[in-house]
Amino acid sequence: MANPTVKVGNTVLGSGRPKIAVPITGKTEEDILTQAADIKAAQPDVVEWRIDFFEGVLDASALAQTGKKLHDAIGDLALLTTFRTNGEGGELVLDDAGYFQVCENVIAGQFTDALDVERYHEESAVKGIIEKAHAQKVVIIMSNHDFDKTPAEDDIVGRLTSMVEYGADVAKMAVMPNSVQDVINLLEATHRASLSLSKPIITMSMGDLGKVSRMAGEVFGSSLSFGTVGAASAPGQVALDHLKVELEDLKLS
Repeated sequence: MANPTVKVGNTVLGSGRPKIAVPITGKTEEDILTQAADIKAAQPDVVEWRIDFFEGVLDASALAQTGKKLHDAIGDLALLTTFRTNGEGGELVLDDAGYFQVCENVIAGQFTDALDVERYHEESAVKGIIEKAHAQKVVIIMSNHDFDKTPAEDDIVGRLTSMVEYGADVAKMAVMPNSVQDVINLLEATHRASLSLSKPIITMSMGDLGKVSRMAGEVFGSSLSFGTVGAASAPGQVALDHLKVELEDLKLS
């Protein structure tokens, strides 16, 4: 059976090497466009704009204006736009109404190829934003992050499965290991979910213990890894130039 794939911009998730995303964490438009130039030169597959770092994130027109400039600056690289809430490791405290308003503003701004939507918000609001995104041909990467621990293997598979059931195009889970066994559990869950689900998945075990999971995606079934050009946006991210070599070394012929 062929692996499920999803196209984000010009990038196909779910086939061949895991693709590489690099975060942009600038606070001002100038910072964002400077980071974008450095990242474009390094040639990842996806640029993730972490708009929870952007000082203009709550201003819909500023968001759209900067988003369009960023989209132009990165050329043919795919753009994933993410507002990470504070409870899942993000920079800004925002209530659910504020969070979904920002998501709507991203979709209305028509600058992004994909939008990250966190799974654990009110169900009807999550499903509503998915409908709005899909109407504008925006891909939904649904996510859940646990910065304290690694849930049980069955729980990880269950969360990824529920994301696909909600209508996500890609299901993403990032967890913090407190032991080697936690990393093994995440990799086992990734393998199971990749075999059972009809959409590509993205998983990672964070921190130093989990670095192996960022490099072994092709073996276990994770379709995207996050590297860095400059600042990291999560613990354990590996420099892009190293990650490219490591993914190639671990490729399946």
